[in-house]
Amino acid sequence: MKALRKSTALMLLVVMRTTLLAGCQTNQNNSQAAASTATSTSPTPGNSAGNSSGFEVIKEGIIQKDGNVVLKELAFVYNDHTVAISDIVDDEKLKSMLGNAVEKKSHTYSKYDDLNMDRLLGSTEKRYKFSGLEIKTIDATEGKKFFIFHIKMTDSKYSTVRNIKVGDSVKKLREAYPEGHLFGNGTPGEEAVFQYETANYAEVMTFYIKDAKVENILMYSLLN
Repeated sequence: MKALRKSTALMLLVVMRTTLLAGCQTNQNNSQAAASTATSTSPTPGNSAGNSSGFEVIKEGIIQKDGNVVLKELAFVYNDHTVAISDIVDDEKLKSMLGNAVEKKSHTYSKYDDLNMDRLLGSTEKRYKFSGLEIKTIDATEGKKFFIFHIKMTDSKYSTVRNIKVGDSVKKLREAYPEGHLFGNGTPGEEAVFQYETANYAEVMTFYIKDAKVENILMYSLLN
């Protein structure tokens, strides 16, 4: 019970922090262009005094994907395929990259489903479960195309674009994501949460830590 209360407290802390950051998103819009310019001219994080790991940290917007689309930070790599938050996908595309899903579910939000998701009325959410992986998509755009808004990894065969996988140590995680924040001690016998947000705070990556190792990785985009 003590461990459960501690885990619940950590989760509440992370949720509160994410909510506050999301509220700041509007105030950040005017500064994003300047921040983007500063990022392109700033020293490589891997060579800065704050990161002595000796490798070049992959930053959002510097790697090409599919020839002309930049790779996003909130993405995972599997068998030379990269799958990212906000990617437009369908059943066949996911199958070509990840194989057959072991489970598929679909739900269209309505005012009668008692889910209190008024902003998503009429939108359809699809859930795909693969071995050690869950992906959720939704058609909440004008074009009604399905895009990924939720990715959860519980198997080490999937890695983030900075090569962090389930089972990696907290030390390796912190070296790969020096911009992230650790909630809890992250020591053996303890549970903790490590969180990374993109510049606009609308996309979040959360690493759940148990016994000083990554237990699972959650990536998600806040839906308007």
